[in-house]
Amino acid sequence: MSQIFINLKHKAKLGILSLTAFAVLSACQPEAPSSQTKQTQQAAKKATLDDAKQYVADAEVSLEKDFTITNQAFWVQANFVTDDTNALAAKAGEEATKKAVKLALGTKAFIGLKLDYDTQRKLDILKSGLVIPAPDDDQLTAELAQITSGLDATYAKGCTEDGQCFDLTELSNTLADSDNPDEMLSAWLNWRKVSPQMRSKYQRMVEIANQGAKQLGYKDTGALWRSKYDMDADAFASEMDRLWNQVKPLYSALQCHVRAKLNAKYGDDVVSKTGPIPAHLLGNMWAQSWDNIYPAVAPKTTTQAIDLTKRLEIKGYDEKAMVRTAENFFQSLGFKRLPDTFWQKSLFTKPRDRAVQCHASAWDLSTTDYRIKMCIQKNAEDFVVIHHELGHNFYQRAYNLKQDFLYRNSANDGFHEAIGDTIALSITPKYLRQIGLIEKEPDASGDIPFLMKKALDGVAFLPFGLLVDKWRWGVFNGEIKPDQYNKAWWELRQKYQGVKAPVSRTEADFDPGAKYHVPGNTPYSRYFLARILQFQFHRELCKTAGNTGPLHRCSIYGNKDAGAKLKAMLEMGASKPWQDALEAMTGQRQMDASAILDYFAPLKNWLDEQNKARQCGW
Repeated sequence: MSQIFINLKHKAKLGILSLTAFAVLSACQPEAPSSQTKQTQQAAKKATLDDAKQYVADAEVSLEKDFTITNQAFWVQANFVTDDTNALAAKAGEEATKKAVKLALGTKAFIGLKLDYDTQRKLDILKSGLVIPAPDDDQLTAELAQITSGLDATYAKGCTEDGQCFDLTELSNTLADSDNPDEMLSAWLNWRKVSPQMRSKYQRMVEIANQGAKQLGYKDTGALWRSKYDMDADAFASEMDRLWNQVKPLYSALQCHVRAKLNAKYGDDVVSKTGPIPAHLLGNMWAQSWDNIYPAVAPKTTTQAIDLTKRLEIKGYDEKAMVRTAENFFQSLGFKRLPDTFWQKSLFTKPRDRAVQCHASAWDLSTTDYRIKMCIQKNAEDFVVIHHELGHNFYQRAYNLKQDFLYRNSANDGFHEAIGDTIALSITPKYLRQIGLIEKEPDASGDIPFLMKKALDGVAFLPFGLLVDKWRWGVFNGEIKPDQYNKAWWELRQKYQGVKAPVSRTEADFDPGAKYHVPGNTPYSRYFLARILQFQFHRELCKTAGNTGPLHRCSIYGNKDAGAKLKAMLEMGASKPWQDALEAMTGQRQMDASAILDYFAPLKNWLDEQNKARQCGW
């Protein structure tokens, strides 16, 4: 799928990511209302407030006109991955690029004018809405469309240049289920045989995109990405570091404990007692989530952890039943059920007769057409992911029904990811009992095991969520040279995650490309921000719901007051800076990771006890 701008979907934490409502807006839209760039620049001195208002009004009409048909084209490509659909997607991306670039460049005509709030904000959205911006050049636009579509298709097919193909789901299952380090290493290496062919194309894409970003007035494409957060681009990078430093002590304690347990299981020859952990041992293809190794690191307790996968099987849940359960959660908060078209048009299971992009994603095709695309597996992980994806759909519908077209998006992209994750935090034993998946909630002796399992997912993810874009920002601004792509990737992974490649890697490899969001050009900071925001949101919604117990035991399921507060923020869309939306929800104007520390406080105390005799750090 061509993703010249923002991806046309919201994708889940496992493999991929996300569509913002505005994604589609800047990605693949109709003819820009502006004239040619040179003519627009010549007329700049004559532009008036009325001209700017008319420009925005024409843009919104034009962008909305082809919204559905454009998304349908990308939906088909994602659900029927063939050379033909890839070609069609590339062509759609090429045409969209031409239109969106002209639309963005046209905003220059109004620089320096004193504009009303909405006109200025909408012009800024038009300007910064591009993700991989092409220059105002037809040949380069066509080349960029071919590259981005090809990168996406290469990942989706999972085949090497000589025709050797790999199934990511099968390889991931090996990492999740095997106790054999050699088997895990083989699975880890096989998936990374697909990405080296992306390297030269990715380098060329960066060159073209940076030309486009500079035409829009940005230093590079990374600066364009960081400009979307209602603050200075460099200040945003500093804000990410500030939030990381808040949570780093918790992550470091977790890494220390996990390393010690893996050393005890596999021995010094496989993982040492000090230093970084080999990436293939952590139960996930990218070592971004560690919950699959829970049995190896679990606290000793007489209380058995809830096996949600087994409970789903015992209760006879199929794929659609899992989705209906997630929909029921939102209905319990006061949201209306999803339209019938959701059930008729979504993809819930992997087809046997064709290649599809299996990465979980939520789609917004019109104000009445919302879908998910997901090859659901009947397990605990996908049960949580489904709640996450429906969070996107309910967010999309909330602002679609309230906001002008250019405001149909989340307050920032981290908000979009955080909403579903906030709901997922309410998947507690209490909730599972309320919906009949378990008969009895474990007592307090089960809290540490519960928090450990949550931390192996949410806390373990934090440094990975930070470093993916740090790598790309360095690539875009030239600090990371093309002949250092892989070296820089593993340096960042060791610095932030305390994780290393299990075998020697060279610049013949392109390991960043083994993570979908890199060839798919999905900005990744949103996932890091979502991990921060979800706990901040959860703490406030639990307070609204009258929770007086531990934060990790709170579920807002069935609480209409919490639902009303959530809905009010969702309906704001992108009409106000994210600081305003955050304040409306939490009373704070700054993102704050202290809620994570509050949530995991009992686990942190327990980890510190376990780590007393260990040498932590890497």
